Amino acid sequence: MSRVALVTGGSRGIGAAIAKALQAAGYTVAANYAGNDEAAAKFTEETGIKTYKWSVADYDACVEGIAKVEAELGPIDVLVNNAGITRDAPFHKMTREQWQQVMDTNLSGVFNMTHPLWPGMRDRKFGRVINISSINGQKGQFGQANYSAAKAGDIGFTKALAQEGARAGITVNVICPGYVATEMVMAVPEKVREAIIATIPVGRLGEPEDIARCVVFLASDDAGFVTGSTITANGGQYLT
Repeated sequence: MSRVALVTGGSRGIGAAIAKALQAAGYTVAANYAGNDEAAAKFTEETGIKTYKWSVADYDACVEGIAKVEAELGPIDVLVNNAGITRDAPFHKMTREQWQQVMDTNLSGVFNMTHPLWPGMRDRKFGRVINISSINGQKGQFGQANYSAAKAGDIGFTKALAQEGARAGITVNVICPGYVATEMVMAVPEKVREAIIATIPVGRLGEPEDIARCVVFLASDDAGFVTGSTITANGGQYLT
């Protein structure tokens, strides 16, 4: 029986590429999504990957959603915390709601998803938790005090939890993508994209598949000695 992987925010963009790559690598994959029913239905139709709707910002919804996935597919061995939102604004204009919404999804959402799965992974002596952070969680970004703080928190969460999971056979790692050619990035004016690309030494935006390949490695048995690590996948734009 193949291992089961759950990808949050898994029906579009980077999450969809991750889900498809894991499926191609032999995993049974479930994709969580929060709101776009049409995109989720299209994704399932194209890939055969089941989609499940709930908000990662809601702990109880995560518990219920995880239980449904495990009842249908089996125990979840691989968790990819990919779901994320932006609510950008200069700090002096940022509202409490913009701050809290980003924190609830991008940081608390990682806790909400990982916490219910942790006991089962410990009992089975195997688990892979892969968190998707961001280049802006490493270097910060104007207008993203909320997003950068949450994504930096994901890195700290990874480093701490990796130490707790190591003896139980659970690895916890984080990937920090740079600018990737998702719908959101491709929707910005061409001149803005060109300015971004000019700062990337490899001379191009990332592709969702670039991030997906990192996930497939970290999920594999070959990565059993890799934990607490930050993989910086940004084309050389920011070096740590």
